Amino acid sequence: MRTLTAVGHRGDPYRVRENTLASIRSAFARGADAVEIDVRLTRDGVPVLLHDETLERLWGHDVRIDAVTAPQLKELTQGGVPTLREALTAAGSGRMMIDLPGATYEDVRTVVGQVRECGARERAYYCAGPRTMLSVRAADPGAEIALTWTTLSPPRRVLIDAVTPAWLNYRFGLVSRELTDAVHRDGLLVSAWTPDTKRAMRAVIAAGVDSVTTNRLDALAAVRAGSRR
Repeated sequence: MRTLTAVGHRGDPYRVRENTLASIRSAFARGADAVEIDVRLTRDGVPVLLHDETLERLWGHDVRIDAVTAPQLKELTQGGVPTLREALTAAGSGRMMIDLPGATYEDVRTVVGQVRECGARERAYYCAGPRTMLSVRAADPGAEIALTWTTLSPPRRVLIDAVTPAWLNYRFGLVSRELTDAVHRDGLLVSAWTPDTKRAMRAVIAAGVDSVTTNRLDALAAVRAGSRR
């Protein structure tokens, strides 16, 4: 029987503000096998957890993250936006799926280097599109990669050979048994993001995915429990 990995999307965001230490801890406490986080760099080059380009949606400041220093960010959010180093520590031995929205090659090198410095290389893996994942592969030839893919047309073999991903990471609406069978035949795993209804979760699990990234870990736990009965 294939093992299903449950991934908390930005932590446990239906209960605790996304991409915070409390959200990471909540996700693991509620049964997540891994937690997906988004990492961007401040103006002074510190990797921190934030999905958006600005602080407006979550923290009420129309300020770009790359326009403030880490000390300024701490003041603006009362310490609410954690550094990557803090997040890796908070996760303990838990797996972390690191998304790198908008990352440059230098950003990637900084993040990969910090993961290595924190001794977290064996429990961290990376997801994003082809350009960013090529940068991750260049920065760490042994990194585990989930290549985010947004169309039903399969990645070209030359790209797969260059990135050497362990996973293909699909939006859940694209997933079907035909797709997962084809990916598995190529020796890769399939990750689906972000089904948040039980119906959608059941559909991707029935299609044979290996991992589900969701905002609703409680619903996924219920679906997994039901499938084992």
